[in-house]
Amino acid sequence: MIVTTAEKPASGLTERALLLAKELGASCVPRRRDTLRGLLRKHGADGVLVVSADGLRYVSGDQPPLFFHPSMGLIRVKRLLAGESDAMVSVSGAAPGDSVLDCTAGLASDALVFSHAVGAEGRVTAIEASRLLYVIVREGLNAADTGVPEADEACRRVELRHGNHAEMLLGMPDRSVDIVYFDPMFERPVETSASLQPLRSHAFHEPLSEETVREAKRVARKSVVLKNTSGSAEFARLGFAPARVSTSAVSYGVIRI
Repeated sequence: MIVTTAEKPASGLTERALLLAKELGASCVPRRRDTLRGLLRKHGADGVLVVSADGLRYVSGDQPPLFFHPSMGLIRVKRLLAGESDAMVSVSGAAPGDSVLDCTAGLASDALVFSHAVGAEGRVTAIEASRLLYVIVREGLNAADTGVPEADEACRRVELRHGNHAEMLLGMPDRSVDIVYFDPMFERPVETSASLQPLRSHAFHEPLSEETVREAKRVARKSVVLKNTSGSAEFARLGFAPARVSTSAVSYGVIRI
């Protein structure tokens, strides 16, 4: 992987690109007038992270570019602001002041919704195993400008961490958070989620283990929640009780503590 800037970078972007390249252990190369494909060929790289005033964008081959966007999280926050319910919030029992551990951050769409639900007095920590994805989402959350002040504030409150959630759970005290949440990469993709397709190339695909669920039950005070496709055998395998939701494509399972 290489890191570069947009063409004619604004002041400070080159320095920012250098810092991000160092963090990612990648080479920072000048953009000049090269196309992104040209840069990839010239440096023999499999992907390029582009730093621009609009945020970070990762381009690799013919894959759709990967960048931060609140996706359905913003729509769900708008619905909550309008007084509607949210299935994930209802199933988990999330309330103002709660602490949430999102073990599979991805693009942090669910973390955004949790952050809004628990409010400024609550706390949401989201763990992402992919360092590239962690950097892209961290920068995106910090710079979010959705046009909805409540959503922007919720983005800023999410504490994103890079690491392995199974290892982090092992090191946490008993009953140290209210809710532990898992949204592993579905074994059967939801084909309508076109905005999430670039994520599949960079996310970790290991199935959730029974040991990790046991640790989550030890750490949680209120509930452990699993999101997966409707009808998934993972709910029964891992001991999650199915919860009724309004969508046919996605379901939640819950373990009440």
